[in-house]
Amino acid sequence: MTEVLSLTTFVPVSQRSTVSCCHSPALLMATTSEDHVALNKKARRRKIMESTSFYRRGFKEQRVGVEEMMAQEYESDLVKEFKSSNFLVERNNVSVHLAKDFGFCWGVERSIALAYEAVNHFPDRKIHITNELIHNPEVNDKLANMKVNFIEKTEGGGKRFETVEDNDVVILPAFGASLEEMDLFDKKNVEVVDTTCPWVSKVWNTVDKHQSNGLTSVIHGKYAHEETVATLSFCEDYIVVKDMKEAHMVSDYITGDYKGRKEDFLEYFKNAVSAGFDPDLHLLQVGLANQTTMYKKETRAIGQMLQKAMMAKYGPVDIKSHYMEFDTICDATQERQDAVHDLTENASKLGLKFILVIGGWDSSNTAHLLEIPHKAGLKAYHINRAECITADNKISHRTVSGEIVTEQFLPDGHEGRKLVMGVTSGASTPDAAVQESLTNIFMLKEVLDARAIAA
Repeated sequence: MTEVLSLTTFVPVSQRSTVSCCHSPALLMATTSEDHVALNKKARRRKIMESTSFYRRGFKEQRVGVEEMMAQEYESDLVKEFKSSNFLVERNNVSVHLAKDFGFCWGVERSIALAYEAVNHFPDRKIHITNELIHNPEVNDKLANMKVNFIEKTEGGGKRFETVEDNDVVILPAFGASLEEMDLFDKKNVEVVDTTCPWVSKVWNTVDKHQSNGLTSVIHGKYAHEETVATLSFCEDYIVVKDMKEAHMVSDYITGDYKGRKEDFLEYFKNAVSAGFDPDLHLLQVGLANQTTMYKKETRAIGQMLQKAMMAKYGPVDIKSHYMEFDTICDATQERQDAVHDLTENASKLGLKFILVIGGWDSSNTAHLLEIPHKAGLKAYHINRAECITADNKISHRTVSGEIVTEQFLPDGHEGRKLVMGVTSGASTPDAAVQESLTNIFMLKEVLDARAIAA
């Protein structure tokens, strides 16, 4: 996605309190970057990361051992067979079509490796992690078994950081950590191992450009998601929109077409805006960014909507003074979404009965993989581990609404007939989880067919 705005310097929103909503745009272009030095969150983050007790590149002496451990834990002979046989494997009267892009992305593999290296590098130290490393139960269980302490969350959304003591080690997860958390650990006598995905850091750099140029960040994401929480900590002014409906509300407010009152707007977005947010002030100039696991097409559509709103309000000549965007969608996320689209579009041709989606139930990128076949009217199941498929032909799965349900799995009357299905996995799902899940299906199908023959 090309940049829509040359980086002209604007007055930051925090300095616009005396500017009326019918301001002259010229008034917003009078400041310089020096005005931002004291509030530059990116500079604060960089200073923290320059500490000798802050590690971002892992520990080379541990690398070979960790690579061997990860291969043993997470690789799969069955997945290798898929890749060597045009992504189609047949077992026990079951034909499985694997999506062409699936499973672990580079950022997730990097995060796991850094965490494992840290555990091995500090064998005699108490190690904490601020959240789940990634949204995958097997990986997080492995860390727990390695005696990594997951910092407890409190009811108000906080965390019990008092459990972190001098000389401890703290791992920051793939989603990143908030600036407030990074500040806290910087002031403690602890070692910090940062496994933040570089794509997440790219989003932080983008919102920093928004803030340093006086723009309000419009974040396409889920305001309570760990990644978005971290991103918002690097913003001064922001509003979070989770979908096209909410983006329409923001666009309509910009153009003056919003049907409700200002109070209604603020009430709706009360959990998704920065402190003191005033739509009459903070939606004059905006920049777009996103949670890396969202739909790329939807982010682009939201960007086009905001751009058109600004053009409608200010005219095409002034658009560059009111809107900018950068492409911050993770490539791996988009590739996995495209691959499921391909499976879904070819479902009838392939004869797919359903698509199995494997990944953490809290995983945003995996949840989107489920939504794609669901929207197309194709049956799909989202499981978080192989144990969700049981010998009594039941499956426990997450629906698109987030509910966990248990129901009959393989269809009655299908015994003895070939079952054709698709499968994919989220960017935080190891190949071994795919193998274990499919093995359960192969075994279940064999048992059901044997029972039918015996009857």
